[in-house]
Amino acid sequence: MAEPFLSEIRMFGFGWAPRGWAQCDGQILPINQNQSLYSLLGTTYGGDGRTSFALPDMRSRTPAGDDEQLLQGAKQGIEYVTLTAAEMPAHSHAVKATTANATTKQFTGSMLATAVDKTQNVPTNMYVAPSSLVALAPASVSTAGSGMAHDNNQPSIAVNFCIALQGLFPSRS
Repeated sequence: MAEPFLSEIRMFGFGWAPRGWAQCDGQILPINQNQSLYSLLGTTYGGDGRTSFALPDMRSRTPAGDDEQLLQGAKQGIEYVTLTAAEMPAHSHAVKATTANATTKQFTGSMLATAVDKTQNVPTNMYVAPSSLVALAPASVSTAGSGMAHDNNQPSIAVNFCIALQGLFPSRS
């Protein structure tokens, strides 16, 4: 393996950091023992900037390129989301029915009605022409769902991100 740049981040298929590397798990390092690395990272990923700085924390994170909207070191997104009513698209559940006796077995052009005869061994009439519609009371349609959070992650596989603690100091071109 070629000598890495100091602060270079690589993915490894094994679960530990090789010699000269550290896992990207947000650990805090002392500046006085890692001055070159601190000169590259600063407090981008945390630390107080006087005695300590932090390594990136890549656990449960997907790397993304930085730009004006997402500055280097900024975290965004959450793993689980609970939607609120305000986040749902506007919609309604208008249902109309009638208390008139049913007159047909066919749904097309008809509305759900009161069943007429349950004693005969034939399909029961369930529908009626939509002439006497009654709107359901608001209490007859209630909120559904449990309010539980749902997984908000893209398909992914976990790998071990490590950062080089030793290596060539990168020069600007």
